[in-house]
Amino acid sequence: MLINHRLVRLGLCLSSLFAASRLPAAEDANLAFFRNLAETRSYTLGRPVSSRLTPDGSAVLFLRSGARDRVLHLYELDLATGQERELITPAQILGSAEETLSAEEKARRERARVTARGFTRFDLTKDGSRLLVTLSGKLYLVNRADLRVTELPGKNWIDPRFSPDGTAVAAVQDGELHVIDLAGLTERALTSGATETLTHATAEFVAQEEMDRREGYWWSPDSQWLAYQQTDESGVETRYIADPLRPEVAPTKFAYPKAGSPNAVVRLGVIARAGGETRWVQWDAAKYPYLTRIVWKEAGAPLTILVQDRAQQHQVLLAVDPATGQTRELLQESDPAWLNLDDTALMPLWLEGGRQFLWTTESRGDWQVELRDADGRLVRELTPLGFGYRGVVKVVEETGELYVKGSADPRETHVWKIPLAGGPGTDLTPARGNHSLQLSENNRVLLHFFNLLDGSSGTAVLAADGRKLGELKSVAEDPPVWPQVELTQTVGGPRSYYAALVRPRNFQPGRKYPVLLSVYAGPTTTVVSSSLRSYLKDQWMADQGYIVVKLDGRGTPRRGRDWERAVRGNLIDIALNDQIEGLLALGAQYPELDLQRVGVTGWSFGGYFSAMATLRRPDIFKAGVAGAPVITWENYDTHYTERYLGLPQENPGAYQVSSALTYVDQLERPLLLVHGLTDDNVYFQHTLQLADALFMAGKPFEILPMTGTHMAGAENPLISYREELLVINFFNQHLKSPE
Repeated sequence: MLINHRLVRLGLCLSSLFAASRLPAAEDANLAFFRNLAETRSYTLGRPVSSRLTPDGSAVLFLRSGARDRVLHLYELDLATGQERELITPAQILGSAEETLSAEEKARRERARVTARGFTRFDLTKDGSRLLVTLSGKLYLVNRADLRVTELPGKNWIDPRFSPDGTAVAAVQDGELHVIDLAGLTERALTSGATETLTHATAEFVAQEEMDRREGYWWSPDSQWLAYQQTDESGVETRYIADPLRPEVAPTKFAYPKAGSPNAVVRLGVIARAGGETRWVQWDAAKYPYLTRIVWKEAGAPLTILVQDRAQQHQVLLAVDPATGQTRELLQESDPAWLNLDDTALMPLWLEGGRQFLWTTESRGDWQVELRDADGRLVRELTPLGFGYRGVVKVVEETGELYVKGSADPRETHVWKIPLAGGPGTDLTPARGNHSLQLSENNRVLLHFFNLLDGSSGTAVLAADGRKLGELKSVAEDPPVWPQVELTQTVGGPRSYYAALVRPRNFQPGRKYPVLLSVYAGPTTTVVSSSLRSYLKDQWMADQGYIVVKLDGRGTPRRGRDWERAVRGNLIDIALNDQIEGLLALGAQYPELDLQRVGVTGWSFGGYFSAMATLRRPDIFKAGVAGAPVITWENYDTHYTERYLGLPQENPGAYQVSSALTYVDQLERPLLLVHGLTDDNVYFQHTLQLADALFMAGKPFEILPMTGTHMAGAENPLISYREELLVINFFNQHLKSPE
């Protein structure tokens, strides 16, 4: 038997890492802090989630787990009496049996970053009388009045939803779209012909992972028709993931479109609820292969689709005639860098009768909400430049008002009420932090969700006039301490950056502390927030004797088109420049930051950045931990990668400069790589590529392969706890003594 000497080297590195991280016999207070943080999911377990007002505003339905378990139960709060009741529990259905998930459902949850169990979602009829829940792939109908539970026929269902009239449920089974008639409890398959590579009514990988579109079918407003996606993955590259801890189990097969390779071929059909022939929607799919948004909600408004070209530089909004499949253009947009999708709301949002619609755009340099006529003509801009749009909440046409989220401060989100007729709006949520609202269908009751800078969070129930009617009960534990966070803006360079500093609770003025840069630094995400609870893990790290720093540089959202698109064609140079520039400016402002002892750590894009920072700037970063890093962008998916770098066949230089393999010869500092072995988003291949290249270059490094996916440790607090101990011990080893 031949032994791969490279893998032996990795094993030795791993063994030394474990040896260096053995725990003392007695757990000290700092370790207990993180263990509690892991077991409570940062003190979020036990808080109400997926809250939903009944249409008449008489009650709130929500899911909630215990304070230290992740099994969600379904509850109802009666607003007239203030009484809460548990509607149904997973144990009522399963008894002592374990919940089981199909491979398809596991993949969907991975894309949605869902790690809870039990009732992870529910649906409600428009009249509010019945609920739909799923458990172990089976569907259950719940009458709210008497709590009678009816099991619906079939098994292995995914994505079940009521028809708008509440008389049927559509769901997907084995790649086919089905409808279950609730009067007779009969089900029929509307589509046929599914194979291993051809499916109906489910979204393809890049739609779920990168477009924030997880639906693959849509009911018509009158409940008589369904639009559905057909997905042909026969041309998509096949990848296999094996679980090393279960060698007796065959590898799982995935269709994964890496950058520059063929995507799934997608088309949209319309079929009657009773079955029959499919009418296929006609658009120039060769020019616009990405089907990004599908809207079919408002009676009198057309089925509407948004399609993009592969480069994501051109898009067309089309109105569809379901009877013929023909389309007509409503508007076009283009951007020489790329076009973002509004992932906060389904656009367009049609007004009553389809006479007008709302549209969101960055065409003037910043996100704005527009009002447009049914033919796509611009009527007026509803939000000004600099508003800081975050998403549409609801349009109340009776009063002519738009509820919309926005903030000029990228660290916060507020809810505004803006007149559809034009003019200034009113901030309904002035407290510093992040807010959202939900309105009942009759607009008489509101849910106010808040997570604030003072640490307070929750869900308040309000009348339309602002009176408090109640609040949703949380059984979550409160943190024993609150993070000591200072929000600031850097000064001293050509640009200012929003930043956060977390100091140890026993901080001593006049003393210099090593610094940990906790980083993401990539597109789509910011890390500096006015929600105090988001810094709990950072506080634990700080309490080990560090100052934790977070920065948002160019390439991140919420600061306008040019700020975000500065990274086109190069995913590392500007990101690295801005993090270092901001870090140096903070060092000039705060002498307690010891910039001779800086470590960097992050996950996913943050892991990529951490690896690159350690490789390329040993003068700044003395040690790095890279979690689930993308190493070669040619091996990441099409829709994300090509948005920023183009196709590798057309822009090879962009891929080379953005690849960590380009810089392996420059490694001088300690580097720890952490990755889940069964990650189906950023494959373990990436970390192995870097490990192999570093070994061949004669560069020492350490590696921690973990069980689990891209959310490695998310389902097991002990795994998360042990991982963080290893990480902090790594930094203790390399940063605690000045050079």
